[in-house]
Amino acid sequence: MCSRVRVAGSEKKTLRGRFQVATKQKEPRTGRITVKDLAKDLGMSVSTVSRAFYPEAIVAEKTREAVLKRATELGYRPNPFAQSLITKKSQIVGMVVSDLTNPFYPEVMTRLTAKLQGAGMNVMLAAANEPDKTDEAVDLLLSYQPDLVIVLAVTLSSHAQEKCEKAGAPCIFFNRLSADGLGFGVSCDNEEGGRRVADFLIDSGHRDLVYISAFPGASTNVERQNGFCRRAVERGLEEPRVIEAGYFTYEAGYSAGLRMADVPGPADGVFCANDIVAIGFIEGVQEGLGLRVPEDLSVVGFDDITMAGWPSHKLTTIAQPLQEMMKATVQLSVELARERHLEPRINRIPPGELVQRSTTMPRSHAKEDTHAER
Repeated sequence: MCSRVRVAGSEKKTLRGRFQVATKQKEPRTGRITVKDLAKDLGMSVSTVSRAFYPEAIVAEKTREAVLKRATELGYRPNPFAQSLITKKSQIVGMVVSDLTNPFYPEVMTRLTAKLQGAGMNVMLAAANEPDKTDEAVDLLLSYQPDLVIVLAVTLSSHAQEKCEKAGAPCIFFNRLSADGLGFGVSCDNEEGGRRVADFLIDSGHRDLVYISAFPGASTNVERQNGFCRRAVERGLEEPRVIEAGYFTYEAGYSAGLRMADVPGPADGVFCANDIVAIGFIEGVQEGLGLRVPEDLSVVGFDDITMAGWPSHKLTTIAQPLQEMMKATVQLSVELARERHLEPRINRIPPGELVQRSTTMPRSHAKEDTHAER
């Protein structure tokens, strides 16, 4: 038989209070942890805790370690927008892109974003689905006060570029240059790439050359065409004929392939503005005109996207020096995030090697001398 213990009323309240306190202490913290919560937990002032997250702030090292350790345990993350009010820097890199149908740019965005994040920056993407929507995409980015803007596959208007500069967010043009050729830019030496393609085709016996142009106003297209056509003339050939595809897309390349029927005279070597245009072009001439690649026509692309190496394509192409281009872009981004008043400069990276696959083959007169010396 159990004995009963009587507890006085005041003692009951005391025990109940202790039980409730103990229960509350065991409850896990839920919701967003604020800097005030963290400071209270550590028994420090809010200003001390806030300074601990800035490497340049003066805080005792043991204090900084304690704050960072407890912040990790509680899942606290500094609010970047609140930090930007103090540092006047958002650590945001705006990225504007319009040509997402070109496989080259999704590859670039994935790898470049990872490298920028590794440098401590946050990337915000704004896609302009149509060329005339670029300014709207820029306005959206500027509302988040980025430290700088990286422009991919976009012909940015001078008005939009001026907006970025006035907002203190300089533009870096990646793979394409600004319309006026000024500003910051990181690009492959596309003209040299075009010259290499001309030399390759001529050295392997091709004499009747064609260039498939895409998006005539793009600096990449202009430079590749100039390098290719000028080198062919230097080597003693007639200037290559040009077919305007219009865009850097598979569909544009396919259509250009069908229009090969309208090209006067013979053709044995074709250089396409990029890989996706070349893939479309090859299928256009094969399905629409019954030509064989490379038996009747050698075709070369530019970029060396992953798809170019697929067994179904095996495209001969010039490799873009992506690793070097991205390294230069990240380095320039870090410099501009620290100092926004740098002198504009353009960094041209030599093109990668010509990757020879199955869409090209030598012609029978490959050993004949051309009229001009190499």
